[in-house]
Amino acid sequence: MSPTLLTIVLLGALVGAAGVLLLWSLRPREAKRVVRPPSTLLPALRASGSQVPLAVGAGLLILLLTRWPVLAIATGVLVVFGPTLFGGAGIEKRAIARLEGLAAWTESLRDTIAGAVGLEQAIPATAYAASPAIAGHLTTLADRLRVRTPLPVALQGLADDLDDSSADLILAALILNSRLRGPGLREVLTSLADSAREELEMRRRVSAGRSSTRRSVQIVVAITVIFVLGLAIFNRDYVEPYSSPLGQVVLVIVLAFFAAGFAWMRRLSVFELPARFLFNAGQAQEARS
Repeated sequence: MSPTLLTIVLLGALVGAAGVLLLWSLRPREAKRVVRPPSTLLPALRASGSQVPLAVGAGLLILLLTRWPVLAIATGVLVVFGPTLFGGAGIEKRAIARLEGLAAWTESLRDTIAGAVGLEQAIPATAYAASPAIAGHLTTLADRLRVRTPLPVALQGLADDLDDSSADLILAALILNSRLRGPGLREVLTSLADSAREELEMRRRVSAGRSSTRRSVQIVVAITVIFVLGLAIFNRDYVEPYSSPLGQVVLVIVLAFFAAGFAWMRRLSVFELPARFLFNAGQAQEARS
């Protein structure tokens, strides 16, 4: 295929894609307000700031060895998002530690309330001895109570800070008790602590089972990357068709399939938490509208 014909094909594809996007944007749609969790892309990019120089260096090295800009860009992207693709165990461990801290704090709160102490006094007393996984959030809760924030509002703020469905269950019971001031809170906290312990054991079993899946994902990704780079560097005759402009376009499609497969395997190794149910008035109104 001549360069002129390839340019015409690419321009035609771009014009067609632009037309499809234009028609899609002009299609009438009913506006809906949906509550979405905060994006994790920006924090991930900030956390990967130290990896950007490595990504640039790896991309330049691959470009120098293969003269394939598509593979160089893909290598840089893989270096930046590699911890996300190969990781997941750290996030799961932090979630388990947070749940264990919640269970221990619930038990401590139950024992403190048993001494005829109200929630306003029991929460600050137990906040500073809590697990490091939730100690910061509980300290913030104690500070809110210290500046005379109403207890239901402060507890709702703690639920938003923790952003965990298991925490919602415990804090919903505390919010109801802070508003109704009814008896039986100690028994409720005992049941919630037992439930949190059972969920903790379940998550640990699931985490142990998913560790083998996560390791398989890492092995498959590593072998695939090494195989592709090895062919591109040490067997140039076999992959020579990819050196042309059309070959680079085909390589984009091939790498897109690989990326989709990696993302699917990564999803298999991730523990999906249940959705939260405890929202403040503004969030609930947005969810209904």
